[in-house]
Amino acid sequence: MTNLAHSWLIRSAPVAAAQAAGRPVVALESTIIAHGMPYPENVRTAREVEAVIRGLGAEPATIALMAGRIRIGLSDDELELLGRSGQAHKVSRRDLPAVLASGELGATTVAGTMICAALAGIEVFVTGGIGGVHRGAQETFDISADLQELAKTSVAVVCAGAKSILDIGLTLEYLETHGVPVLSCEQDNFAAFYTRDSGFRADFRLDDAAQQAIFIRTKWDLGLAGGVVLSTPVPEAAAMARGEIDALTEQALSEAKEQGITGKAVTPFLLGRIKALTGGRSLATNIALVKHNAEVGARLALALAQAAVH
Repeated sequence: MTNLAHSWLIRSAPVAAAQAAGRPVVALESTIIAHGMPYPENVRTAREVEAVIRGLGAEPATIALMAGRIRIGLSDDELELLGRSGQAHKVSRRDLPAVLASGELGATTVAGTMICAALAGIEVFVTGGIGGVHRGAQETFDISADLQELAKTSVAVVCAGAKSILDIGLTLEYLETHGVPVLSCEQDNFAAFYTRDSGFRADFRLDDAAQQAIFIRTKWDLGLAGGVVLSTPVPEAAAMARGEIDALTEQALSEAKEQGITGKAVTPFLLGRIKALTGGRSLATNIALVKHNAEVGARLALALAQAAVH
């Protein structure tokens, strides 16, 4: 990281202390708070996810853009501001300079968080689900910037796979083309966010955090830049039936098309409609999977710290 890039970062005191002591830090995105869940569930979930990571011995670092700086770790008041605002920009690679220059509030996507985490020297990032190739992308070219970021930025991304609103087969093809390994733990297949099984196999299954860490460390030691996806399924008790989610997704996609909703507005619209159509059950599933991902991510961060020592 250059000194110029460093000047844009402000670490919270707990994150700075953890990094100074060599303790592992786990990055968390802020789009899930600002755009992924309603208030107050968003702020409560953010705090609970941070508590899961701290409970396992790592330090959480929720990332957002505030007052012209990249905040690496947020205070309770800053989490509250982000969750209540309703005005936060959704910040991916393209948007980082504009939102920082304006000094406005920004919530980082998977891609945006990966960039900021890498700048701050954080190797593990926990999210809900990665973005991907949207259905109908053959005509629309609607492909999430998350995938290109995974191809170039060396951060391990722990997720519950990709949302079933996407074309998961094409998402995995894109990642393969760009040399991004897709690991899974707890099952052979790639997860599909609300449902445990996408129907597509991951590249490699590694259930143990130490094995995952050795794989990731080996990749980066070889100079193979870019991220690694670690997919872990939503806990069985909170999972939704694949057939139900597929039917609701088709309905929500049809409504989005009728209403002319495109680009970055599509995912929040679809998630909102699915929440409404399931009577809120999808939100409970979302919360459960993010907490589970945080457990897996914290264990991976601890194992990566150990792997670095050896």
